[in-house]
Amino acid sequence: MDSDGTRDTRGTHANPVPRPAGPPEVPAMPVRPPAAPGVPPRPDGSGFLAWLRAPRPEALPGVWRFGYRPRTEQEPELIPARQLIGGAVIAFLVGWLIWSLLWNGYLGGWWLLPLYAMIPDSWAQPHSFASVVVVYAYYVLIALVIMIGVGRLGRWSEIWRRYGPPAWRQVKPRAERPPAPDQDPAEWPQLRAAGAVDAAERLAAEARAGLMRDVDLARIARAWQGVRSGRHSLAAFTGAVLKDGAAACLHPSGERDLPARLARHDLLTGQVRLGTTADDPRNPYVYRGAGLGLGPDLLGTSLLAVGPAGSGKTGTVVRPLAESLCLHALAGRAAVVVVGAAGAGLGPIDAYDVVVRIGNPESVYDLDLYGGTADPDEAAAVLAEALVGDLADPHPGSDSRRSTTVLAQLLGPFRAVHGRFPSVPELRQLLDGAPGPLAELRAALEGSGQESLLRELDARQRQSGHPGDVAAVLADRVALLDRPAFAGFFDTSGQSKPFSLKALDHPVRVRIDLPERGHADASRMLARLVLAQFTASVAVREDRSLFACLVLDDATGVVTPEAVRGIQRLRSANAGAVLTLRTLDDVPRPLRGPLLGATGCRMALSGLTPWDGQDFAEVWGKEWTEARDVTDRQIIAETPAGKAVHMLRRVITGKAPTARAVTVRQVERERWSASELAHGVPPGHAVLSLTSVKGEHAPPLLVDLRA
Repeated sequence: MDSDGTRDTRGTHANPVPRPAGPPEVPAMPVRPPAAPGVPPRPDGSGFLAWLRAPRPEALPGVWRFGYRPRTEQEPELIPARQLIGGAVIAFLVGWLIWSLLWNGYLGGWWLLPLYAMIPDSWAQPHSFASVVVVYAYYVLIALVIMIGVGRLGRWSEIWRRYGPPAWRQVKPRAERPPAPDQDPAEWPQLRAAGAVDAAERLAAEARAGLMRDVDLARIARAWQGVRSGRHSLAAFTGAVLKDGAAACLHPSGERDLPARLARHDLLTGQVRLGTTADDPRNPYVYRGAGLGLGPDLLGTSLLAVGPAGSGKTGTVVRPLAESLCLHALAGRAAVVVVGAAGAGLGPIDAYDVVVRIGNPESVYDLDLYGGTADPDEAAAVLAEALVGDLADPHPGSDSRRSTTVLAQLLGPFRAVHGRFPSVPELRQLLDGAPGPLAELRAALEGSGQESLLRELDARQRQSGHPGDVAAVLADRVALLDRPAFAGFFDTSGQSKPFSLKALDHPVRVRIDLPERGHADASRMLARLVLAQFTASVAVREDRSLFACLVLDDATGVVTPEAVRGIQRLRSANAGAVLTLRTLDDVPRPLRGPLLGATGCRMALSGLTPWDGQDFAEVWGKEWTEARDVTDRQIIAETPAGKAVHMLRRVITGKAPTARAVTVRQVERERWSASELAHGVPPGHAVLSLTSVKGEHAPPLLVDLRA
């Protein structure tokens, strides 16, 4: 190796070539790179500003508003190509015939009377230039009148639009003019109007420099809403913006974006794009070809998606919605809890603040079995729903009141003695009626002056062992959690980090991984526990401006009468739930109708069974449609002229001449029948109906989830 860093290869050849004498070579200095390797160039803010200023017109529920161009309500009548071209040719021949008859004088000279009336006698001299110009201009005028008349009759303008140069060239997006400063969202006019000019200037400069993201915009807009509502002061908001710029008012995690995005999001409208509404005659014309976007305004009425395994529930529905809600949480708008099996593909771990891996010894967080409450009655109600909610009478009016009473008789005395709720092994012993733990509770309560708790304990001991006592059933269900795999979980001694759904007052991102292998019953029981705690927690939140959503990847065995009632109450609490099922057979028959009625958004994916399709067809109901009965009777020509005319009509229209009788009737038909849902939905598609929190409805739409 030479001193200049080059390899010396002179001794590697058998016959080295002598180097010519001369001054030593000086190596050229390499050009300094503009940036360090692997670091992308610093972007400008043009892309962000274009996204921010893009049109987002008001649209019907479920329409992806970013760049949306509204369509007419009714589909324009489209004439078949053969009929259109044939009519244009016939109109041209008719116009040619009229001009030929006029030019050759077969119709007389009346059409020249206006010309004779306008030309002076001095211009009528032979070979007068003025007369020649006026006469031929008059001829051109008459020809144009004929051409315009036959062109309108033959629809030449439609042929020009459909097959002419307008159809050849691609429509280029029209360059939008920058909006006025008082209407430009990049200039933050609402801050300027409130007197925070310095903060608006700082944010506008950050946007132009490419230092602001969509999450930053949504987060700062959320903080500004807090200033307007009085929760925060204007001085604190202005100081944070002047100090940190686009990074002001950060999420407690310090993150400004997710590690990765798979779906398209528009945080300005709060929507995530799930697909495209198919160009299908069964869809309303105004929806055809439009993107499908869901946001908190629709998820606030809850969503139920039903489809077999492999239909795309997790990848095309749950994952984008969970991703969107996590972005809303980073912007301070939402709190999300995502529940699914371990390895279900619900996004990277780094996209969540709290990850509870039940049954995994490496889990940092634990799940609070009692929902973080200190009230024994509330804890008993939630726990009873989780343990035996699926065993209650499936009719909507039933409940698990007896199980709640049994648990309350034990949880109240235990908390009064120990200052905490029992752990899983302790609760199992109490429910089994073990004499030792019950005697210890009685001894600790005697002399404490808590006679009501002693009466609760005495009532429990009297009922223990009697026929119909539900304590044995509760003990069997608790035994599912008293397994070695869950030995380190559900701790109540304070040595772990239990997560409680009481934290939904804050914009938190939570993921709960349920055990699947060998613990299917325990997983369903824990899913019921999370749903019960969620519905109980969101109803008592102080700040309901924060949207809360529970995403349950598999709701098999979770739907109970109490769960249906809880889902019905979410809408008024600014909360919603996303539930997926492989089939409606996983729900008790008496609860299928109430479940479909409690959820405002219903999705039937491809591969549905006819029995499930029947339930969807019933809940979507029927509509009045116009049915036309057309009767065609072929016309038989008897004369040679009639046969010639019929032959000409056959050439133009491609059909035999017929006499048509049309009968129009108003009939009531199903929007989507069970057979169509079972066999007419292509793979990768779904039929989705929507309801917003404001009460706006969208009919069942055929949606391509892959587009």
